[in-house]
Amino acid sequence: MTATDSRLHDLQTPALVLDKARMMRNIHRLATCIRAKGAALRPHLKTVKSTEIASRLLADGLGPATVSTLAEAEVFAGIGVRDITYAVGITPQKLDRVAAIRSRGCDLSVILDSPEQAHAVAEASDRLGMTIPALIELDCDGHRSGVAPGDPALVEIGHLLHDSAAELRGVLTHAGESYEVYGREAHAVFAEQERQAAVASAEMLRNADLPCPVVSIGSTPTAHAIKNLDGITEVRAGVYAFFDLVQAGIGVCKLDDIALSVLTTVIGHQRDKGWIITDAGWMAMSRDHGTMGQKIDQGYGVVCDEVGNVIPDLIVIKANQEHGIIAPRPGSDAALPDLPLGTTLRILPNHACATAAQFSEYNVIPSEPGATLLKWPRFGGW
Repeated sequence: MTATDSRLHDLQTPALVLDKARMMRNIHRLATCIRAKGAALRPHLKTVKSTEIASRLLADGLGPATVSTLAEAEVFAGIGVRDITYAVGITPQKLDRVAAIRSRGCDLSVILDSPEQAHAVAEASDRLGMTIPALIELDCDGHRSGVAPGDPALVEIGHLLHDSAAELRGVLTHAGESYEVYGREAHAVFAEQERQAAVASAEMLRNADLPCPVVSIGSTPTAHAIKNLDGITEVRAGVYAFFDLVQAGIGVCKLDDIALSVLTTVIGHQRDKGWIITDAGWMAMSRDHGTMGQKIDQGYGVVCDEVGNVIPDLIVIKANQEHGIIAPRPGSDAALPDLPLGTTLRILPNHACATAAQFSEYNVIPSEPGATLLKWPRFGGW
């Protein structure tokens, strides 16, 4: 039998469980690291989508913050967050909504990487009689969107913003390829590449007599590994509040840093196949299989007992919509544990953002031993 936590006993499964003590340890770890290096931390709230957690992530609960949807911007502006970057390339259809959020007293900025987007922001600023600030997104590693450092388009876009009713707020980049390497030293290489791309681009704008007050970098791996923040004004990261198996698999955290899990119940067995069946399939865990290309493939999640102790070499090997199939990791000689019908387990997720998105609330284990379980709402949408 597994160990039990009476605070989780009455939950209907699957349920999303958050270990508050682990979360707060993760939050303080990065905040202390970035503060010591002389830059601001702008946490990304896309992972948590919770006002309760945002109040703990943000300085004084007011910002600065990063979001990935305008729904996030609206909710967090509604609780008093006053400095938000919407870090997904802007489209013309969203600019009236951006302006509405700004009109409520929130300094919401957008990002872009093309003259067409800059024209749209300039036109909306003029039409609405409101200065909309924009940061130019940079491609520091070929991962996704952005202007390549050194591309003349950077200055062209800068002038389109600065010489109009809009505002050139600065530059922003994200070292997404840092997820493809393992260990602090490898992440530090990407962090320096990220820093150099942002600093050189800022200098390119300034040399063209354009302002660049904000020089923003960030990914969870590089934020934890960066050694030098010279020329950088802020660092962004998000999943670090919870961590997950992908982050553990690339050496950013350990399994006991992962604050998020899914509570599930054993609903059956296929003993001839060596399977244990649970009620947490991909609708609970998500279809994210982000550890598949890593040194250790964690399937759809690592299995723990109800109090969060990892059961060695036991993973979710398959996931159907509402069924999770648990078995020893392929290649392992571990024995299948005796987990009778009704046993409750906790599954550590591959990708905290994707797993959390399946649920409308967090069941929060308080930091204080024996304290009553808390429920914190979580929202979604765009």
